[in-house]
Amino acid sequence: MRAPKKVLACVDQSDYATHVADYATWAAKHLSAPVELLHVIDRHQEVASGIDRSGSLEMDAQEHLLERFSAEEGEKNRAVREEGRLFLNALKAGCAERSSTPVDTRQRYGQLLTTLKDQESSVAMYVLGRRGESASRTRRDLGRHVEAICRQIRRPILTVTDDFRAPRSLLVAFDGGRMTRRGVKLIAERSSLKDLPVHVIMSGRRGQDSARHLEWAESTLKNKGFSVDASFIPGDPEQVVTRAIEEREADLLIMGAYSHSPWRSLLMGSRTNDLLRASQVATITLHD
Repeated sequence: MRAPKKVLACVDQSDYATHVADYATWAAKHLSAPVELLHVIDRHQEVASGIDRSGSLEMDAQEHLLERFSAEEGEKNRAVREEGRLFLNALKAGCAERSSTPVDTRQRYGQLLTTLKDQESSVAMYVLGRRGESASRTRRDLGRHVEAICRQIRRPILTVTDDFRAPRSLLVAFDGGRMTRRGVKLIAERSSLKDLPVHVIMSGRRGQDSARHLEWAESTLKNKGFSVDASFIPGDPEQVVTRAIEEREADLLIMGAYSHSPWRSLLMGSRTNDLLRASQVATITLHD
């Protein structure tokens, strides 16, 4: 029998780790899936010891220093792995105290994006902090991996911001396209979410099909027993959605992500990035 797809929580040793783990267990409960806490040790971020390997030393001295360097590197790697193991074990223990969801751990050396893509076929949803350890150090508003992951991973991705708060109201930034229709279906298929009101918001410029798209979203959810408020609000999507989140007290945003190429985003900016920066709630991004 095929194992159920998992919720993969990407954690580093930042303030976001506990929030990511808690949101992962919440998502796993509604997806009937286990959780895996993944800690990736990026080799490129490790700082090499300050040994002169320029080749200017005599052969015997150079060989001695290389042996010493290898020993020190091995010791450092063991220390990093042990620190990561203790970190994951503590995080797993915290999850067990707050949830009955099965939780496993995994630690890997390598590049985060490559590691995530390698597991994509076994993942139902990814969860990560919107700002990680590196962004906390550099004060960036988005972690350096967020856009790359959201562009290249095809599974739903839940990015989180602050302390965990179990969602009590959902908001779908809806445009009638395939990605946001997928978001409506994702909610409609989860009977465990029926107690949460769902707000479906279209914004921007009203088109001739806007009413039809909204009617589809509303009927899809109502037919599954959800309480739905579907409306078109003209205006800039970023401003409309962030205001709607506040006015409707939504705790979880569902939206499509990165429908344009990286080159266009570089030249004209990315609406996805704008919303991720502006939104102060957990967000599920969906992808073609």
